[in-house]
Amino acid sequence: MKKILYLTLAILYLSAVSFGQLAYNEEQFRLFDGKGNAVTMEQLVKAMGDVDAVFLGELHDDAVGHAVQAEVFRRVVAQYCQARQCALSLEMFERDVQTVLDEYLAGQISENHFMLSSRPWGNYKTDYRPLVELAKEKKLPVLAANAPRRYVNMVSRNGRDALNGLSKTAKSWLPPLPFADPSPAYSAKFKALMGPSAEAQMGLDKILMSQSLWDASMAYRVSEFLKANKKGLVVHLNGGFHTESSLGTVEHLLKYRPKAKVLVVTMRYEDDFKKFDAAKHKDIGDYVLLTDAKVPRSKR
Repeated sequence: MKKILYLTLAILYLSAVSFGQLAYNEEQFRLFDGKGNAVTMEQLVKAMGDVDAVFLGELHDDAVGHAVQAEVFRRVVAQYCQARQCALSLEMFERDVQTVLDEYLAGQISENHFMLSSRPWGNYKTDYRPLVELAKEKKLPVLAANAPRRYVNMVSRNGRDALNGLSKTAKSWLPPLPFADPSPAYSAKFKALMGPSAEAQMGLDKILMSQSLWDASMAYRVSEFLKANKKGLVVHLNGGFHTESSLGTVEHLLKYRPKAKVLVVTMRYEDDFKKFDAAKHKDIGDYVLLTDAKVPRSKR
């Protein structure tokens, strides 16, 4: 009987560990500035106090990166969010679920109903929930920043002019139309990522435009908050490609708010995470976070 009890407790313990966020551990990552100079977490967070928007460009399955994001947000909240209006902004929620998110933050609906109605990512509980819960505790807004995927898909199939036929309500979940073209640098980078094959190039211009809708939507959501809060500070989480080298979402934000001060952190996991490789890492962010690739990945 005791063996069964111990086994049951062990299973429950392991389940709790497996569904919890990885613990913050400074031995599992290294921080650098964009030129490769080593910096501390304290230096990074101090730099965040001088900007309007912080973009944390993640790899979505990087468990170490997620733990660092949570620590960064915790420190930002502790150091800056009493004197400034702060917000957490997330690629991981689409703009049409903002009402659901607001209801949860206000304590009006249960977490179960929030999860059922907000289309959270598969790794929400392990990787993003800790940040949302901290924002909820501190009564900070959380911005559902992404364009609804059905409209991103619409653009990838039919081009961006297809958005013009949407209702007024649907358009309210998008940036002002027409949104800006991607920059030449971003376009070249995107096309290189997709590859040179005929199959990869098929319909690529429409796919690139759908990516730009994604970028512009997140940027516009951040810009709306900054417009409404002149001393505001937004911490925004997105996939690294959207903001790497201050392209994409950052470029769109600076179209909406040219005077905005921005800081970009780009995250990569590497086998040799203690080494900054200039060929791969130089200037991919104002700061570069290299994490231990040997740590098991988050499950999306």
